[in-house]
Amino acid sequence: MKTALLLSGGMDSIALAWWKRPDQAFTVDYGQLAASAEIEASAAVCRALDIPHVVLRFDARALGSGDMAVADANPHAPASDWWPYRNQLLVTLVAMRAVATGVERLWLGAVAGDETHRDGSPAFFEHMSALLAYQEGGVIVEAPAITMRTVDLIRESGIPRSVLAWAHSCHRADVPCCSCRGCNKHFEVLQELGANVATPD
Repeated sequence: MKTALLLSGGMDSIALAWWKRPDQAFTVDYGQLAASAEIEASAAVCRALDIPHVVLRFDARALGSGDMAVADANPHAPASDWWPYRNQLLVTLVAMRAVATGVERLWLGAVAGDETHRDGSPAFFEHMSALLAYQEGGVIVEAPAITMRTVDLIRESGIPRSVLAWAHSCHRADVPCCSCRGCNKHFEVLQELGANVATPD
């Protein structure tokens, strides 16, 4: 069964790539501020694993919200990094391309705790999988690490720290801002892993 990973370049998706070794990886530039760094990080891990890497570009900047778009947060936003229906959009775009290459199983790097946003919850992935499986191509959507914390996923994956260091977690820029939710999570995970890192005051 041919597998593909929606690879964002963050810790979770990079660790999942190392753990599951998908047949193919897709990264989407949808207008988010850190797109270039996310693509670079994703490309680096794909080279290391010899996984074909496809970059899809779709300009959704006008629809963005919060930190990732330098825009006021949508009134429905549960957090500063919410982009309306982002995962629904990304899953759809990647599935459109993936199904044409024979992909039957599409993985996302969601972990326990991502349910801050409904599109990071187990129920969301069940709904998306049912919707895509109902349609031509029958692509199945899964989040293999959805019951794991990021630290547990990293440990399970066996990813070397030198490769994990390629991850880009900042929501606001190609260079870490050290103050957004993505950067904060990155530092917290490294600390829990026992890395000797300095965190912002």
